[in-house]
Amino acid sequence: METALTRLVGVRHPIVQTGMGWVSGPRLVSATANAGALGILASATMTPARLRDAIREVRSRTEAPFGVNLRADAGDAADRVRIILEEGVPVASFALAPSRELITRLKEAGVVVIPSVGARRHAEKVAAWGADAVIVQGGEGGGHTGDVATTVLLPQVVDAVRIPVVAAGGFFDGRGLVAALAYGASGVAMGTRFLLTSDSTVPDAVKARYLAATVRDVTVTGAVDGLPHRMLRTGLVDALERSGRIRTLARAVREAASFRRMSGLTWRRLVRDGLALRKDKDLSWSQVLLAANTPMLLKAAMVDGRTDLGVMAAGQVTGVINDLPSCAELVDRVMAQAEEIIGALPAGGTSTPAWQR
Repeated sequence: METALTRLVGVRHPIVQTGMGWVSGPRLVSATANAGALGILASATMTPARLRDAIREVRSRTEAPFGVNLRADAGDAADRVRIILEEGVPVASFALAPSRELITRLKEAGVVVIPSVGARRHAEKVAAWGADAVIVQGGEGGGHTGDVATTVLLPQVVDAVRIPVVAAGGFFDGRGLVAALAYGASGVAMGTRFLLTSDSTVPDAVKARYLAATVRDVTVTGAVDGLPHRMLRTGLVDALERSGRIRTLARAVREAASFRRMSGLTWRRLVRDGLALRKDKDLSWSQVLLAANTPMLLKAAMVDGRTDLGVMAAGQVTGVINDLPSCAELVDRVMAQAEEIIGALPAGGTSTPAWQR
């Protein structure tokens, strides 16, 4: 299936595997790329040296295009962009809207720039700055999320920009892909669905918790880092929501210190990143401290398998996923279902659909 997205990044299928911290590592990214979709390596939880090694590991596993996801507000974002350029990564994705300068630097080197956004105004801004495409996540998506549903946000963005739009938040099968195309998107991005594959390195016990969850077990809470965060409801989440402010902040400081040691960041860099986050999202200092808490809580579950000590970011689609296919099986299944549905639709007019332009 050829769309504006597949032509832009050179993949066979209009499907993107999102950059999920501690989850989207070399094995998952390369498996996605070999399946014909666009795999995105998550770099926010990696040191720069580990990022370079991870890029090279993906290269050793696949010859297909892939991308790297960056935190635009990180103090070392420019250094990570330099690594992307030096290693010849074809696609750069951003969790937050990058600066005009970063977009220009990447595009001048021939890198495709695809920021992720959660609002129409952000899509308009990065499009005006030269972004090649945009991933639009509605409120159904896992992790940090907004409160506008994909079915409302997606058509707004499609109407507002003239670059390929990739729909995210609530997608897991071929029906969703067809629906996104009908809205005018050029493809879909999926996180939770790729997390729940046999190629994902998430511990089996954690995957089992996801598979056992119903749609009512997925919640949005601000107790983890002070921002709306969609995740599985667990005993830890309940405890965090009951915790007093002092106890919560004390835990956040401990976890921030742990992340600093593990990532090699200096306290100066950690504070500088906190200042950038506070300015970008208009956060209080309490919320900044809580935000520093998140990486270690995610690592506890996604790497260490401790569902009692960690949090599990989850899209609403968690409640309707019940198997662990390989990435190849998943992509083939999504595409086969989508093509069957499109083939069964009544013939329309002669105009070219938006997703093919």
